[in-house]
Amino acid sequence: MSLSRARVVGLGFVFLWFSIGGVAHFAATDVEMRIIPPYIPWPRDVVLVSGFFELLGAVGLLIRRFRAAAGCGLFLLTLAVTPANVYMLQHAELFNVPVWLLVVRLPVQVALLVLIVWSSRAGELFKRN
Repeated sequence: MSLSRARVVGLGFVFLWFSIGGVAHFAATDVEMRIIPPYIPWPRDVVLVSGFFELLGAVGLLIRRFRAAAGCGLFLLTLAVTPANVYMLQHAELFNVPVWLLVVRLPVQVALLVLIVWSSRAGELFKRN
């Protein structure tokens, strides 16, 4: 089944989002570790493992057979990193990011979740045949 142009653009965006983000986990590990809430143990490991799965999910989007599963994984991973986004908003004074940007980030994350599911057709994994 071929994808519409809109879905291809959506997949491209999601692919780039997680590719760039995944690389950042390895290229700027110490920076990424700063946003891990203190109640989460082993922040370095969390950053590296999540970066690995971001890259794995991004590559999975490119392979038709794995696209929906990769979309599900990226959806769950995006939910899993939500505490870091909330932590940044709650402790904005610790970060050199405008508060308004941290506020906008949360609805953008919801839009990203919708885009992941729609573009990867991840929801089709849960349909009953």
